[in-house]
Amino acid sequence: MKNIRLLKDRFLSKAFLTLTILSISTVVLMGLGLFYKSLPILHSSSLWNLLSSSEWKPFKEAFGFYPFIVGTFWVTGIAIIIALPLSMLTAIYLSEYANIRVRKLVLPLIELLSGIPPVLFGVWGVLVIVPLIQDKIAPHFIEFTTGYSVLAGGIVLAIMIFPLIISILIEVFDNVPQELRDASLALGATQWQTTKKVLLRKSIDGIVAAVVLAISRAFGETIAVLMVCGNLAQVPKSVFDSGYPLPALIANNYGEMMSIPMYDSALMFAALLLFVIIFLFNAISRIILFRIEKRTN
Repeated sequence: MKNIRLLKDRFLSKAFLTLTILSISTVVLMGLGLFYKSLPILHSSSLWNLLSSSEWKPFKEAFGFYPFIVGTFWVTGIAIIIALPLSMLTAIYLSEYANIRVRKLVLPLIELLSGIPPVLFGVWGVLVIVPLIQDKIAPHFIEFTTGYSVLAGGIVLAIMIFPLIISILIEVFDNVPQELRDASLALGATQWQTTKKVLLRKSIDGIVAAVVLAISRAFGETIAVLMVCGNLAQVPKSVFDSGYPLPALIANNYGEMMSIPMYDSALMFAALLLFVIIFLFNAISRIILFRIEKRTN
């Protein structure tokens, strides 16, 4: 009977190890598959030329990804600049100031926001954000814009990543020992001074991790950004210019223009760029979160 239990335990251990290896190998195989499909364009042009050129003429086999990379960083940067302060203040309020009733009411609403399909955010952006930029905001700075811009994409994306940042920050703030807050208050500090000098300083690694995870999430958003950015292969010079992020490039063109030589490989290279960027940001965030867990334990 004992031998049977030991055999079952060993079998389950090996099975879980196999499943773990399979899950890891899936990511590796995905990266290798994208790299393999990108080889034709990597052989036809240097990596530096692909990343630094702004010329996008598929019929001439000229594939410069610089405008798409810059457009991706424009949209993501604007989203983080908008989302981080608002998410930080919301998380501080819910964690330190709000009573239990308010917290129980607001947190489910924030989680509900994360469950809305991206296409609905895109439609809302087209109906509300784009006209707002075109008619109300942009005329104070430039003569004309259609409203379809990296600013519109950044605003829509910021709202989409609100729930992620807030949920992570609340969890990080809750992991700060209550004794530190009590000690600060006992020394005569106000609640805001305690929040600023104790809570935020002890949570700096978690805040960085939340930002990195939000950035990796923002990089991969496709439909909503595609609907409001304008999708012009140009380097944006201001927030009111149209842009063309990498996810929108892939979603817009894959399957439609595969008859063009090297086009399939070019889109796979765009996917590979996204894969590498998101992988790096996720790896950084996991390292930071591991440091937090090690510190709290």
